[in-house]
Amino acid sequence: KSYLTFAVYYYLHEMQKKEVNIIGLDLKETVIRHCNELAEKFGYQEHLKFYHGDISDYEGVDQVDMVMTLHACDVATDYALHKAVLWNAKVILSVPCCQHEVNKQIQSQLLQPLLKYGILKERMSALLTDGIRAELLESKGYSTQILEFIDMEHTPKNLLIRAVKTGRSRSGEALKEMTDAIHGHLTLEKLLYPDGFDAKEGV
Repeated sequence: KSYLTFAVYYYLHEMQKKEVNIIGLDLKETVIRHCNELAEKFGYQEHLKFYHGDISDYEGVDQVDMVMTLHACDVATDYALHKAVLWNAKVILSVPCCQHEVNKQIQSQLLQPLLKYGILKERMSALLTDGIRAELLESKGYSTQILEFIDMEHTPKNLLIRAVKTGRSRSGEALKEMTDAIHGHLTLEKLLYPDGFDAKEGV
């Protein structure tokens, strides 16, 4: 119900006294309606707006300071990260969820003794997915970290990808070697590199 969005707005605008404009996107119309009603109730509606829609299709801005996602399921996180890069976001804070894409692709004769166990394959795939996402952001000029932001007792989906724009891109050669080796190629890779991931240039 966008509690995080309201908390961020309150922290930045009310506590830090910053002038901010925040846009929230969600696919559920009932959530959007409820959030806009709350924003109006609290007097936030001028600078805190919620829209029904998918971030992959959203064209309402061309540059932002920060993009935040919380439990965007599966490839929805990839689309959000892609938009963040396109919008030249200075900061990206993303908590992924339900990473299925690599799980469907991963192949490795070397790892087969472990991959035959479904639960291990699922967990390895989730970790690989977030690591690949972080490295792809590095190749686009971000300094990234992967952090545990909340205790496991609250949710197992507790990893945060934190990326700060530095403008210093890093070669993707080692990443390409790894993704080719495990046959794991993310939607984010295809979005950022529609013509193919040039390992030598890395950008």
